[in-house]
Amino acid sequence: MTIRTRFIGALLAITVFLSVGATAFLFLAPASFAQVPAEVFRLEATVWAWGLVGAAIATGLSSLGAGFAVGKVGAAAIGALAEKPELFGRLLIFVGLAEGIAIYGLIVSILVLNRLV
Repeated sequence: MTIRTRFIGALLAITVFLSVGATAFLFLAPASFAQVPAEVFRLEATVWAWGLVGAAIATGLSSLGAGFAVGKVGAAAIGALAEKPELFGRLLIFVGLAEGIAIYGLIVSILVLNRLV
């Protein structure tokens, strides 16, 4: 097994772990509101449920998309880095841009959750 394969596998495993954790957290979020009186929630239960599902989907799918993008860009970056080590800074920017997809999904889910309250 090459270092490149190990790196891509580890990166994919971390991304999947974080996306599953974020999605599970969003599904378990209503349990943390158990002590709040019912008057605080002005929306119907179905609206709450669909809002939470939408936030979970936004976070989960954007994290999976970011993991796929980082896997593809990372593989290409490692190949280019093997030939020209001086490109490290430029290649790191491309990997960071691919990871930004997950941050956008997290921001969307935060905006959806803020709209529910």
